[in-house]
Parts: sequence; C-alpha cells; structure tokens
Amino acid sequence: MKEEILKAIPVFFSSALKFILGPIGGYALRLHFVTTFIATVGGMMTSVSAFTFFGDWLRHRWFKKYFEKDQPEKKRWYSNFLKAYGLTGIAVLTPLILTPIGGTVLALGLGKPKNKILVFMLISAVLWALLFTSAIYALGKLDVPDVLK
Repeated sequence: MKEEILKAIPVFFSSALKFILGPIGGYALRLHFVTTFIATVGGMMTSVSAFTFFGDWLRHRWFKKYFEKDQPEKKRWYSNFLKAYGLTGIAVLTPLILTPIGGTVLALGLGKPKNKILVFMLISAVLWALLFTSAIYALGKLDVPDVLK
C-alpha cells in the first residue's frame, strides 16, 4: 500500500501540469487502475483549485495585457471561443488540448463564480480520466510487435 502511494506521487504531479501524463505515467509505473484514476483527477483538481483561488492575482499581475478590452479582436482569439462555448467548452478542452493551468486561467477570464469553475472542471476531469486511463490500460495489454519494442 505504501509503495502504491509513493508511486502515485509522480502521477499526481505530472497530471497537475499536463493531464494525459497521469494515465501514461500510472500505466508505466504499473499502478492499479483506480490509483491512477484518483491520482490523475487529484492532480488536475489541485492545479485547478490553486489557480482558481490565486488566478485573480495572476491575471492582474502577469496576464493583464491579455485581458485588456482595448486590444484588437485578432489578438483576443480566446474571446470568440469564450463567447461561443463558455465554461463548458473550456472544461471539456482543458484535459485534451489545454493544460489544467491554462484552462483555469481562461475560465477565470469568463468572470464566472469560482465554485462553478471547480464543478465544471471536476466533471471534465473525472470523465476524461476515466476515458484516458481505460484506453491506455486497454491498449497497454495488446501484444506489441518486436519491431516496436
């Protein structure tokens, strides 16, 4: 049990930075499916929680130029995306394309309540972690030709 938890720590931190690295790392470390799933969701949600609550400070301090209203539309590419798909679109794309950090910063740009951001990101993390972990564990059991090994 102790070994399993120690092996899950890198999975947790890697999925906090880039979501897909969690299931890949969990399979590579030969963790149990459930451990990989929990570490992946936990890593993403830790990152999302931290940036949700400290995101306002970051936005005002570091990313102010990206959120200014007087920029031309061409430079505010995310603006059209946010208007079209909103928080749901960002939550769905965060594990796929965006990182948990990038998705959270974009979600904060919507000005939605923080609890709503956390709920949408949690639902997305659970669904994508289940899908990615299942796919990687299923594909990992396939016989790989000697040429690819």
